[in-house]
Amino acid sequence: MMKTKRVIVVVFIVALIVLLISIRAYYVTIALIAGTLIIGHRELWSLIRTKKLPPIDERVRENTNKSIRNGFIFFAVASALLMLPYSVILIREPDTVHVLGGLFLSGGTVYLFSYLFYDRIEPKLDEKGLKMMKTFLLVAGISLGAFIISVFLHNAISGLFGIEEPAFFFIAVFITPLAFAIGLIGSLVIFIKGLVSKPL
Repeated sequence: MMKTKRVIVVVFIVALIVLLISIRAYYVTIALIAGTLIIGHRELWSLIRTKKLPPIDERVRENTNKSIRNGFIFFAVASALLMLPYSVILIREPDTVHVLGGLFLSGGTVYLFSYLFYDRIEPKLDEKGLKMMKTFLLVAGISLGAFIISVFLHNAISGLFGIEEPAFFFIAVFITPLAFAIGLIGSLVIFIKGLVSKPL
């Protein structure tokens, strides 16, 4: 378990260094990532305050396993979507460094928020709160998938038949962004509520 966690940390740090070099936002990005890690991970916070890590109990192992799984699934799905021809239509000349750096950073962010969720939010939210949060996340996920499919179908129909297809264009430009915003904002509200609420 510790070996797997070290590997993920090393990969994340390497990706971060590559991205920092490419975008030249050294100090801001370092401060943002370091601050997020210190505040989010009680292990690192304990290491800074007491010069030692807390014991790795069964709960920490379970939370870490779930977080690694979520980060890996996100990385795999995001990589697959980037391979679709229409998913990168806005990127004329994709930069491999930026794409890989973005994938690793976003995967690390998913890992971080997953750990926060399992360690601090899940125990504090009742069954109704968890169900609402999963519903909002499902809406956001479905809307993102519908956006990609709509863009693909719009371009395919327009290219094959030489007409300006309006239905999928409307869905991609208006419906899916609205649904994604609703899902994202709703889940964030419940997420923050779980962070600040007292333990049950």
